Amino acid sequence: MSIQTELSTAMKEAMRNKQSERLGVIRMLRSAIKNAEIEAKKELEDDEIISLLATQVKQRRDAAQTYRDGEREDLAAKEEAEIIILQEFMPAALSNEELQEIIETAVVELGATSMQDMGKVMKQVSAATRGRAEGRVVSELVKQRLARA
Repeated sequence: MSIQTELSTAMKEAMRNKQSERLGVIRMLRSAIKNAEIEAKKELEDDEIISLLATQVKQRRDAAQTYRDGEREDLAAKEEAEIIILQEFMPAALSNEELQEIIETAVVELGATSMQDMGKVMKQVSAATRGRAEGRVVSELVKQRLARA
């Protein structure tokens, strides 16, 4: 089942169950997808939607942190509740071991031996982990691995 179909089904369920917060987040996400489709002048594939989802989650994490810094715990909690809803439509996150394995494979395939190869390794690893791991975590793990090389 495509993510678009999942979203439609979830939206109908949220309407039936009168879950206004969930409905609002799903509608916002569908709107963001529609805007991206208009901009791209084509229907988005699931991997593109996953990338958009990851962006939405990151934006909310940043907003929650900003609200916390401003001592607005109520708004931070709202952002975190939206993150939970958005993550339901994302693929399962990679475990640390799976991530290490992907990084190791990329390092071996590319013959990376130093920090100068970080860009090449990050490009390959990012493509393999899109939407399933945070970029900052991936970057840190790649740095650690290349420091040992």
